[in-house]
Amino acid sequence: MAIVVTVCCMVFVMVLGLDLPPRVYGEQQVPCIFIFGDSMADNGNNNGLVTKAKANYQPYGIDFPTGATGRFSNGRNTVDIIAEFLGFNDSIKPFAIANGRDILKGVNYASGAAGIRKETGQQQGDRISMDRQLQNHQTIVSRIANMLGNDSATKSYLAKCIYLVGMGSNDYVNNYYMPKFYTTSLEYAPEQYAIVLIQQFSLQLRTLYRLGARKVALDGLGLLGCTPKELATYGTNGSSCVQFINDEVQFFNDKLRLLVDELNSNLTNANFIYVNTSGILSTDPALAGFRVVGTPCCEVGSIDGLGTCLSLKAPCLNRAEYVFWDAFHPTEAVNIITATRSYNARSPFDAYPVDIYSLAQL
Repeated sequence: MAIVVTVCCMVFVMVLGLDLPPRVYGEQQVPCIFIFGDSMADNGNNNGLVTKAKANYQPYGIDFPTGATGRFSNGRNTVDIIAEFLGFNDSIKPFAIANGRDILKGVNYASGAAGIRKETGQQQGDRISMDRQLQNHQTIVSRIANMLGNDSATKSYLAKCIYLVGMGSNDYVNNYYMPKFYTTSLEYAPEQYAIVLIQQFSLQLRTLYRLGARKVALDGLGLLGCTPKELATYGTNGSSCVQFINDEVQFFNDKLRLLVDELNSNLTNANFIYVNTSGILSTDPALAGFRVVGTPCCEVGSIDGLGTCLSLKAPCLNRAEYVFWDAFHPTEAVNIITATRSYNARSPFDAYPVDIYSLAQL
């Protein structure tokens, strides 16, 4: 019965998502949004880095108003859409270009190929790990304190903001599942690795709390075993996904949900929530209107290579029918689903203990 409910909700949201106007604005519910993450949320921080993990060229951004910005999508990222639901007229600026009073509305620190672990993604080149993103946030907090004039006002202001945090995917796809470059899969069994990641992530989230965060949404990892890259690398033995990857990543998600309870219990006035990303998207894509599942919309060359779009190659025309934009990242159509149900849960399994809308009201 629970599976049927999830599928029904998924179809409803898909129809709703595709009927949404290009921008959805309302009254601004929080003063600012701070975003920490990887390429799922990066909106330009990697543009100036020496790295292969870039998306500031066509056909990326083909459906975004200003074209290619550094977003790893044809259009908006999930965090862009969540910001719209929270009433923000403009997307949150990347740390690379955020300045002046713009930072009072928040900053996006996300960086493609970044992870919880420092070494994650290093084979791609430079990237801004979670530790470095927190250092950048400390710089921004100091600037905000200078603008607001005193620590008390700053603490009060930052406590009202929403913090969107999505980290860990690259610690698998750009670390654990790359034994050519990393030794983590030799050092740790899958559940042990999840424990190590959660322990480090917990320390990082406590640092974020010490920097004033009180309303924090933690994204669970998606169905990494269903990406075109992993399908091409491992095969499926007749399944639609690489099941062992999804099973091993679920160790991380289960422990992240438990971490939410621990942080809320042990940190004064803390409100952490868990967004069940894999659960939101774990249904038959055809029932949600998608026709193409395991193939990217843009041309990526060797699908078991880098996985990003080839420059200036024309992508598919029916992008709303594709689950994946490139070999790793979803299309805007999927991002709409994820953002919609993260913000306003359609099932009790979508977010825990509350959704982002309810978090903003606390």
